[in-house]
Amino acid sequence: MARPFAILRALALAYRRDWTAFQSLAGNSFFLIMAFLLRQAGAFVYLVMGLVLLFPLSTDPLRKIPPSRLALWPLERRERWILRLASPWINPLTWGLAGLAVWGAGRTMTVGLWAAIAGLVAGVFLISAVPLPGGAGRWRRVPQFPGPLNQLVRKNLREILSTLDFYCALILSMAVLAYRAFGPALPREAFLAMTVLVVGALSGYAQCLFGLDGEGGLSRYRLLPVRGWQLLLAKDAAFLAVAILLTLPLGVLPGIGAALVALAVGHAPAVEHPRPQTRWRFSTGGALGNGAIQLVALAMTASAISSTSTWFLAPAAAAWALSVWWYGRDVERVLE
Repeated sequence: MARPFAILRALALAYRRDWTAFQSLAGNSFFLIMAFLLRQAGAFVYLVMGLVLLFPLSTDPLRKIPPSRLALWPLERRERWILRLASPWINPLTWGLAGLAVWGAGRTMTVGLWAAIAGLVAGVFLISAVPLPGGAGRWRRVPQFPGPLNQLVRKNLREILSTLDFYCALILSMAVLAYRAFGPALPREAFLAMTVLVVGALSGYAQCLFGLDGEGGLSRYRLLPVRGWQLLLAKDAAFLAVAILLTLPLGVLPGIGAALVALAVGHAPAVEHPRPQTRWRFSTGGALGNGAIQLVALAMTASAISSTSTWFLAPAAAAWALSVWWYGRDVERVLE
């Protein structure tokens, strides 16, 4: 019994580290500002962010041990059964499901509620066990980009795809796309509001563009024959590609303008105050004031492009280009 309990203690320690995802949500400027501005009206946004947060937390704890290593451990059949039955209880979601089942005992449970419980169980025990197409190399199948910065752009795109910010924006965008396909017509203002929300959900990443490069990231950049502004351009190109794709069902021109402004404002904390980030977490950007300025600026830009003139794209692009040049010099000084 000592061996399975020792393994369970180690799993519990490793699993507690995964719950830092909640800390990343608390440090995400988009969530904090939405909670302050929308309050009860932002229930849908909070629900989307909560669902996105559920995915990295709903894994089977026993899957943290590589199957090949687990097969080599000298465990008896009874000890493996103990691990299999006890390990799910390391996940706090399992306790939540158990509490929900106890609460529902003796009450009239609707089909929808039982379906929700079954879906949560599936998320905890089954989704993490489904092998994704392509395995570990699936992230390398991102498209090619023209120009000498191709590989840098592709690397940065893979980084964006490993943040929860992207999946929050993706769900918001797909929700509008589904509504446009099956629901009644929406007013133009609704598309503008959703465009701001989608780009706003991505804006936290724009404040920490170098956060996922790791400790050796700067060392590798020093070896590349590229300028500082080119490094920023490669990161911005990946961000803009994602923003354009996600705002296609909404308002692509206001989305481009909002994304350019989000990058222009986000370069300052990204370059001057870089913060290490963790994959499969929400981006924790710079100061809350910078996040507020960023959201206000991108919202005003998107509104001006949508309701006044597309010519407002020009000052947005100019501000972004000036920011790339200015903070590109700071990147070069850091790399010296």
